[in-house]
Formats: sequence, C-alpha cells, structure tokens
Amino acid sequence: MLQALKIGLAVAAIAVGGLLGPAAAQDYPARAVKIIVPFGAGGPADLYARIIGQHLQESLKQSFVIENRPGAGALIGTGEVAKAAPDGYTLMMAHTGTISINPSLYANAGYDPRKDFTAIGMIASMPVALIAHPSFPAKTVADVIAIAKKDPGKLNFGTSAIGTGGYLTAEYFKSAADLQMQIVPYRGTAPLMNDLIGGHVPVSFGVLPPAMGNIQSGTLRAIAVTGPRRFSLLPDVPTAAESGLPGFDSVLLYGLIGPPGMPAGIVDRLNKELRAMADTDLVKQRVQAEGGDVLTSTPAEYAQSIVREEAKWSALIRKLNLRVD
Repeated sequence: MLQALKIGLAVAAIAVGGLLGPAAAQDYPARAVKIIVPFGAGGPADLYARIIGQHLQESLKQSFVIENRPGAGALIGTGEVAKAAPDGYTLMMAHTGTISINPSLYANAGYDPRKDFTAIGMIASMPVALIAHPSFPAKTVADVIAIAKKDPGKLNFGTSAIGTGGYLTAEYFKSAADLQMQIVPYRGTAPLMNDLIGGHVPVSFGVLPPAMGNIQSGTLRAIAVTGPRRFSLLPDVPTAAESGLPGFDSVLLYGLIGPPGMPAGIVDRLNKELRAMADTDLVKQRVQAEGGDVLTSTPAEYAQSIVREEAKWSALIRKLNLRVD
C-alpha cells in the first residue's frame, strides 16, 4: 500500500507539471525551442529528436533546434534539462538508459527521474535481441536456457559495454532464468559484431540496427526479441516471453521530456503533436530503420513507465553491485 502510494506520488510529480494549462499554451511556442540530445550526432536518439523537431517545426510554425550535449554517459545533457526553466523551451530526447538506468548506475548522476522531469510522451520502443552465430544450435530461448544449464558457466554471451541496455538485458536474462553463464562485455558494437560473425562468441544480446543486415542475409540469426511484442521488421522472430521465458521484458523506450513543473497545457499540446506524428508512414519507416517501432502514450502513461523501468533496473543494478564513478 505504501509502495503504491509512493509510486503514485512520483508519477504525479513527473506527469502533471505546472498548473498554467490552457493560458500558457495559447501562444506557445513564441520563440525557438531547443531539444537536447545527451549524445553525439548519428544514433537513434539523435535521429528521433530530428524527426520530432522537423514535425513540430512544421506544425507549430516555430524553430525547434536540436542541440547535441554528449558527455559523462549522457549525464551532462540530462542534468541540464533537469535544471532548466519549466517554460517549454528546453526539451530532451530521453530513453531508458538516460532516464531509468543511469541514476542508479552512476554514483553522482545529479538527477532523480521520479521528480526532476516532466514526461511529455513516448516516441518509440527498441527491443534488444538475442542474436546468434548460425552454428549455434539453439533455435529458441528455451533451447538457450537448456544449453546454459547443461554446462553451467561455460556458455559465453557477448554484449555491449557494462551498464548498456544489451549488457543489463544479459544480466536480467541470467537472473530471470537462474543461469550460470559468462557475460563478455565489449568496448563497442563493432568488435562485438565482428566476433559474433566470426563465431568467436556464439550468442549475444544487443540492439538490432548493427545486426539487421547480417540477420537478413543469414550471416547471423535472431533467436528472439526481448520486448513485449514482436519487432515489425522481423515478424517471424518471437519474443523471449513467447519462446521460453514468460514475463521477460527488456526494451529501450524513447520519449520526449522536459524540466519539472512544465505547464500542463504545453505538455498536452506537445503530446497531441507527437501522436499525430506517429500516424504518418514516413515516421514509422524512419523509426523502423533505426531498429524501433513507433510508440505513443499519454504524459501520465510515460511517467508511469519511467517509474516502473527505474524500479526494475535499479533493483538489478543494486543486486549486481554495479557502479560507475
């Protein structure tokens, strides 16, 4: 009961924002709006921000400027948004890593996702995938679990760096299936893909864009995706929950957020535009090209998701005693 009350209060803090609703929204935006991306140019967060910025600029007849603020594991740009004026002129492209994982992973993140932001709306979901070399005998998640349990501690799983979505998904899988397996984190996606294609590591957890071409050509094989639903570009690849691990859900969620206390009218107006954008075929195709599917939500639904994801990942991070200084 007490925990439910705490979550409810946290969601209200994230979602409701200020009380200056319709009045504040009437002349918004009256000047240029910046959308901060706490990463360098070129990745999914940057692309999604540019898709959003272009749509909002056309529909609201005002400049939406993308500002890349990489550094310190995305803490610099994210912290800047948490401290910005809540007037709707500083927004951010967030995802699960920046908003729900980093506050527990980093010793001094400098922000609390449950109270330091206003949730505006989700943009896209990106599943992590269980990807194997063609010689790996497992065809399903149940097969993978059986192989790992037959020789405890012998099966190696490649992942991206410690603390990333791929790495934490592997740790989550290890815990959920009660496995003894070796997780091999790589410094970057390129060396991981090279070793996977070469058969030096038999199976990996990672996001789909770096592997899609090889999956489609048969050089690699996707065993499962780890989100709650199948990925639109790989409709024949089941979810982990469908193929051997019921209830398993690990997905990166992208969305638009702002500083705490944004006027509700501005939040609602921006959310309405995000929903309209998601209905266009061009946006769906551009999101799919980056390994995701379009996803929409109300501000309250996104706030609930942020709290729920933070609770899940922080519990795992504490269990593993992971910490980045």
